[in-house]
Amino acid sequence: MKIENSVKATGGLPSNDGRTRATKDTPRTQANSGDTDKVEISSLSSRLQQMEETIAGTPVVDSAKVDEIKQAMSEGRFKVDTGKVADGLIESVRQMLASQTGRA
Repeated sequence: MKIENSVKATGGLPSNDGRTRATKDTPRTQANSGDTDKVEISSLSSRLQQMEETIAGTPVVDSAKVDEIKQAMSEGRFKVDTGKVADGLIESVRQMLASQTGRA
């Protein structure tokens, strides 16, 4: 069985010989000594940068405090202030909603 080249030449279109060529539609720019460079960051990149800054500003976990709370819980001395927990939950939901409305 003979396998033939299934790609047929298209009439009227120039053949591609492997070289790249500049088109008339693409303007070429040259750097002049007076030009300034400009960098634009996509929204995803800027959001990632904000998240990195937030993470960098997050305090490190205090292991001694965690151990103290664990000990108090195991001994039954740890009392949960339900008002503080509720206030914290409400505040975190407010922050999440504020960040979502900022994206829209």
